[in-house]
Amino acid sequence: MFGDTADFANAGQLAVFVGLTALVALLTWWKVRSAKHDGSQKDVFLAGKGLSWVFVAGAITLTNLSTDQLVGMNGNQMLLLAWWEIAGFVGLMTLAFVFVPLYYRYNCTTVTELLERRYDGRSIRTLISAIFIFGNLLIYLPAALYSGGLFLQSLFGADVPLLAFSLGLALIGAAYTIFGGLRAVAVMDTFSGIGILFLALVIVFLALAAVDFDIVTGVPPERLSMIGSADSPIPFHTLFTGMAFIQIFYWSTNQNITQKAMAAPTVKEAQKGVFAAAAVRILVVPPIVVIPGVVAFKLFGDVGDAAYGRLVAEVLPSWLSGAFAAMVAAAVITTFSAVLNSTVALYSVDFHERFVGEVKNHWKLGAAMSVVATILAIIMVPLFQNAESIINLLQQLNGLSSMPILSAFIVGLLFRNVAARSAIAGVVWGISLYGLFTFNAGFSEAVGIHYIDFMVVTLFTSVLAALGFNRFVLGRRAEWLGLSLFRGKGEVSAQA
Repeated sequence: MFGDTADFANAGQLAVFVGLTALVALLTWWKVRSAKHDGSQKDVFLAGKGLSWVFVAGAITLTNLSTDQLVGMNGNQMLLLAWWEIAGFVGLMTLAFVFVPLYYRYNCTTVTELLERRYDGRSIRTLISAIFIFGNLLIYLPAALYSGGLFLQSLFGADVPLLAFSLGLALIGAAYTIFGGLRAVAVMDTFSGIGILFLALVIVFLALAAVDFDIVTGVPPERLSMIGSADSPIPFHTLFTGMAFIQIFYWSTNQNITQKAMAAPTVKEAQKGVFAAAAVRILVVPPIVVIPGVVAFKLFGDVGDAAYGRLVAEVLPSWLSGAFAAMVAAAVITTFSAVLNSTVALYSVDFHERFVGEVKNHWKLGAAMSVVATILAIIMVPLFQNAESIINLLQQLNGLSSMPILSAFIVGLLFRNVAARSAIAGVVWGISLYGLFTFNAGFSEAVGIHYIDFMVVTLFTSVLAALGFNRFVLGRRAEWLGLSLFRGKGEVSAQA
């Protein structure tokens, strides 16, 4: 049937790939088959508030861990990038102890609902929701498809166009969202996560074995150091400036992540899931996103985002290649479907019900919007092929919205009597300022600081802009609440 041994091996890998992908789908169906559906927001977007801590942890971990990390971070080929994952512990602890209790107290489906309740108008909710949707469509969804397609192309060969791999991943991910909602996504995340993390650790071991467990000889010191220089992707001092705020935004106020924590039946169950996700983040994720890249540098030189795929093809036994390809595909599919579900939730709850009309069945609306979002994401994939480093590009693009959005949460939670228009003024200021820094070379050179440092400048000036607009334009005096909101059960109603 096959012309030679190589053809037989490739066919075997493909068979394992298809078989494991189908097995994950079958296990997911088996787990969610008996769930009752009513088409409500709670049913489609919060899994009926029925996720146990295990599935909360699995959903949070796999929504974040995709080929963005495996390909993008290893593509930098230096240990320094591990700080992105290690610092995530700060954001997850903030989610567990600060934001989870608030989301449950305010009975939120989207993070933007919390903003509406803390300000005196819906306009800030609409703006932030639009920014999240825009970012998901133009950044998160196509980036996941691009990095996943790039890895599969590196593993199986360049004869198949990258876009073809991306298209296949998108169709499967969309199917989970359309037919299963968040419940199916979370279950798939957890089942896939076990295999992904295990095989990723196997790759680390095999990579180290391929260089006799010596990644020092022949590798420049700057690629091994955890102390970043001033011109590195993460200068060391930025760990104490913007890094913490970036993590708080991503893990605590980002709909794509927090939606999973909102789907548990109780605050304690949600917190247990977040704690478990934090443990995985510290103990398992850092080595799998940097060590293979450094080994790839020693073996192949500076090959950028192709490093992980080339290394896996080099060190992984052929009989495991199909299994690992299936797990990587699952990582992309889970991330894509989770972000897609969050995008549809934001549109359905924050826009359609507000500006179009009542949604009687969120399954039907969600299916239509999932198709539209998937098509847009596929169209955007080729644009990411020109990026020098996908992970660095993502972090810089995220800065356009992350700190301005976080400023709206900070002002809303720490102050009373701030108008929604004031929060909007702060967000607009932050986006404009960071956009000027990112896209105007003359301005960024004049400022002369790293983009992570400038995120702190953006955050604090956005807060000041909101408070200043509130006081000097609207004539309202903000009242400092401090940490009182996090200690009691008051302040649930919208501000007067």
